[in-house]
Formats: sequence, C-alpha cells, structure tokens
Amino acid sequence: MSAESKSQQAYRFIRERIDSGRYVPGYRLVLGQIAGELDMSVVPVREAIRRLEAEGLVTFERNVGAQVALLKETEYLHTMQTLALVEGAATALSAPTLRPDHLRRAREVNERMRQTLDDFDPVRFTELNLEFHAVLFEECPNPHILDLVHRGWSRMKALRDSSFSFVPGRAHESVAEHERILDLIADGADPLDIELCARAHRTATLDAVLAYQAEHKHPAPAGV
Repeated sequence: MSAESKSQQAYRFIRERIDSGRYVPGYRLVLGQIAGELDMSVVPVREAIRRLEAEGLVTFERNVGAQVALLKETEYLHTMQTLALVEGAATALSAPTLRPDHLRRAREVNERMRQTLDDFDPVRFTELNLEFHAVLFEECPNPHILDLVHRGWSRMKALRDSSFSFVPGRAHESVAEHERILDLIADGADPLDIELCARAHRTATLDAVLAYQAEHKHPAPAGV
C-alpha cells in the first residue's frame, strides 16, 4: 500500500468517526494510538490530520495536540437562539391545526427515540429528533416563519450538530420535554404556553452545549 493511500485510509477512518459522533468535539486525536489501530506509522496519520485541520474539522494547539474542532460557538449560539424563537412560534401556530394522527405520529417517533437511549446512537437520535419536530412545525400557516425554521435546521446540519453525542444526558431530558410539548398541544393549551415550552426545550440544548464547550476549552499558553 502506498503512503498516499495509507494517508487516505487514515483520513477516512478519522473522518467517519467525527461524522458519526464517536469522536466528539474536543476529543484528543493521539497519533500513535490511531496509527496502532490502523497498523501503520504515524506519518500518514499526521498527513490525514493536517488535511482535516485544513477542512476545519480538527484543530491543533501547542501543548495540547490535535483534537476534534469544537463547534463554532458564535455561529451555533446565533443559530440556536434564532431556531428557539422561530421553531417555538411555528409549533404554536401549527398546534390548532394538528390532528390526532399528527400527535400519534409524534408520540411514536418520540417512543422510538426513547428506545434508542439504552444502546445510544447519537446520529440516529438526531435524525429522529428532526422527524419529531417536523411533525409539529410543518403545519405552520406562516410560510415566512416556516422558511426560517428550515434555514435554521439546515445551518445546524452544516455545523455538524449531533450535539447529543457529546451531551448524551440531554437525550433523556429531550424525550421527556417532547412529552410535555405534546401534552400541551393535546390539551389545547394557550398557544403562548406551547411556544414558550418549545422555546425552552431548544434553549436547554443550547445551554448544555455551551457548558460542554466551556469545559473543553484549553487556555492559551502564557504569552500567546
């Protein structure tokens, strides 16, 4: 096997683990360990990490080494704040038009989410999470708000957000919060209460992610 193909193999190995959430943001990439897993020298692994660094998926810090890049905090913050507002509004506006079959479908999806908790797959959980929320917001009669919701979810995908991979405790909380939102809708609650509940649900994930980011930031060395 050529050095170039080994580098590609190492790249694919690391990239797949980043995309799947196995290597979470802040995860330290130990060259020797990865090389050992792949039965190769550290040279092609180093080349793969440089490529991932150029793509913005890996960062390298002096005295720390290579690690999976943390989420772009400002962009994530702004996207989640916006999504909390517009998705909460879309859910509240959709609520009066949702039929029993909508709620039944949403509960079924949430139950599937609950069933994944024991053998947790963060990527699958994130897919189901979008499916759940889409049931509740897609009936929004305001196309402008709905467009903003779609844009928000698209930005989250671009930010590599499978936040449940590195704050798995949020997955359990999220399933319970989904039930509260559904109960409010089923009971014909005031739209404002539904909106605030949906907004708080989104904000709780934001708070958990920002707390994780703060814990995994490394202070800059003195003089830098």
